[in-house]
Amino acid sequence: MLGYLEELQRFLESETEAINVVVMPDFFLDRLISLNCDVKNFCRMLGKVAKRNGGSIDGIEQVDLKGGNAINTASALAALDVKVTPIVCTSKLGSKLIKSYLKPRKVDLSHVKIFDNASITTAIELENGKGKVNVMLRDVGALAAFGPQDLNDEDFEAIENADYVCVFNWAGTRRFGTELAETIFHRVKTAGKGKTYCDTADPTANKEKIPKLMKKVLQSKHVDILSLNENEAICYASQLNDTIEKLTKTSKLDDLAKESARILASRLSARVDLHTASFSATFTKKGETIVPAFKVPVLRVTGAGDAWNAGNILGDAHRLSDEHRLALANAVAAYYISNPKGTHPTRKKLVQFIDRWSKELT
Repeated sequence: MLGYLEELQRFLESETEAINVVVMPDFFLDRLISLNCDVKNFCRMLGKVAKRNGGSIDGIEQVDLKGGNAINTASALAALDVKVTPIVCTSKLGSKLIKSYLKPRKVDLSHVKIFDNASITTAIELENGKGKVNVMLRDVGALAAFGPQDLNDEDFEAIENADYVCVFNWAGTRRFGTELAETIFHRVKTAGKGKTYCDTADPTANKEKIPKLMKKVLQSKHVDILSLNENEAICYASQLNDTIEKLTKTSKLDDLAKESARILASRLSARVDLHTASFSATFTKKGETIVPAFKVPVLRVTGAGDAWNAGNILGDAHRLSDEHRLALANAVAAYYISNPKGTHPTRKKLVQFIDRWSKELT
């Protein structure tokens, strides 16, 4: 592992060609509530307050953050010196917050769409015996009805000129999510020059439309890279193979996720990139590559996948080997989840992080 980490550091320190990435379509106003307890103890606390007809629970760590897969990925990419164009929907307040979050970086904010209702998430982080998990309470706001009809000629021009076009959070675009992804990816492949990148987020909130998503988008020839976590891989593979449901009763989650990713890679034209807490992996019809995650203190889990996607895109854009690309994505995510302030790494800070981590291994 140390050998390819040294190669990774050399890449991060080198001069690289510029790339331009479009990310869509979500920005959330996030509040993260960190609870150092499990569900049972949290429910007990709530029950005590409810029995006395309401009141406060003090000492609960909370922080307001930028949220949404698209904007978080944009932030992580911009920190890595990548030019990013977010095409996202939000409110007037949300637009001002995006500017304050991303203004110092290489981000084109001229394509932000203003609507009446912002997308808002309250993320509750709990312990589950294996680490931290998050439960997200969401009001998707204007995102629910966001679709191709909300894009103009300037948006499509940006999409056509991008090196990567990424559509995230299909589950949040409740009404027109499939139509949005289908339209965007088709446009890239017929009139654009870039690669298409899809990360749907947890699809269960929109589960009745999953078959349509599979047929119109994931099984099309228009998706180059499909990025998933364990549960998403299992969900989509179960649409293609009946054995997945049977395996859920006997297989460990990591093993089931790998098998699900293999099934997806064998049936889809896209490369399947799987990211988990313990490893990340790439699956194609030709084979697979698995790279272990960095072992770091986990201070947060919300946003880890977005940081991982940024590293994955950067590595792919510069044609790193699968092993180096996955290690880069793992490093970006590990820096983010272990950073006390929850900031995304610059290339310089990522080099320093890898150096410190490597020394701890020797």
